[in-house]
Amino acid sequence: MASTKETEKVKNAGEQPAAEKPEKVVKEKKAKATKEKKKPAKSASHPPYFQMIKEALLALNEKGGSSPHAIAKHMEEKHKAVLPENFRKMLALQLKNSASKGKLTKVKASYKLSEKAAKKAATDATKKPKKTTPKKPSATATAKAPKRSATVKKQAAAKKAKKMTPAKAKQPKSIKSPAGVKKARKASA
Repeated sequence: MASTKETEKVKNAGEQPAAEKPEKVVKEKKAKATKEKKKPAKSASHPPYFQMIKEALLALNEKGGSSPHAIAKHMEEKHKAVLPENFRKMLALQLKNSASKGKLTKVKASYKLSEKAAKKAATDATKKPKKTTPKKPSATATAKAPKRSATVKKQAAAKKAKKMTPAKAKQPKSIKSPAGVKKARKASA
């Protein structure tokens, strides 16, 4: 039967008119797209999250701490134009991290400034802001910049090396004792 199918294919191939046969497609050389240089990451136009959280907590001044919802609402009212769309998720993460670092204390489902942060905020509020003049970078500051990038590169290389190390072999699970031994242990106990 295989031979009859092959012969039918050959016959059908010969019967096709020239117009129905697929024409050979000539490949055209595609122009190479110029690679665009990656733009540096856009820095946030809003203040750091901890600073915004601190402002919200001081403004709300609730006795047992403020809820994340209240903090987010205050931040949105004050910095709505510059906050990203996902700022609520970022806020939740920042609250959690700040609490683990000891900057904030978590009371039930609310957050308040830790004692250290509250004292620092009180001293910052009493100080009068000084006039700042733009400073020119000194020679030592410009010399330090390459060292920072070198340390960052070393840290990245260390992370890659750590990822490349093979995982430890899993130890086999303990061998289960037969059911009869378990019953005997229970009876003796």
